Amino acid sequence: MKLKAAPPPVADINVTPMVDVMLVVLIIFMVITPLLNNGDTVTLPKARNPIALPDAQKEDAVKVSITRDGQVFLSPGLQRVNPEDLAPKVRDLLEKKTGSERTVFLRADGRAKYEKVEDVVDNLRSGGVDDLGLLTEQDMTVVPKK
Repeated sequence: MKLKAAPPPVADINVTPMVDVMLVVLIIFMVITPLLNNGDTVTLPKARNPIALPDAQKEDAVKVSITRDGQVFLSPGLQRVNPEDLAPKVRDLLEKKTGSERTVFLRADGRAKYEKVEDVVDNLRSGGVDDLGLLTEQDMTVVPKK
């Protein structure tokens, strides 16, 4: 009785499982990415000579955002708040901070009503905020002279 010979080894890589996994990961990212933006859509106003505020990029920086339709969000945590409730919440966030960490950064949409921005600033001031940083974008249409 003669034994059957084993088939020769296949030298090609089977990429079908890898393609299946990559397509599933792509679909997951396509679904999750829009959900990461939790309603804090703010188009910052343009400024010709903005001053860099590196502390605004910190993860635990206190930021207040005002959207075009007048909604107010407080970060860290990106929670929606009423402007009247802003003072005690900001006071609690600033309680443990010292020095330059006590700066509150305001991100107001360039098309938001000025009245809403004014209300938020007044509530922040009544909450004990002394340092307020207004976040803007560099206006690239006008190149500064050197």
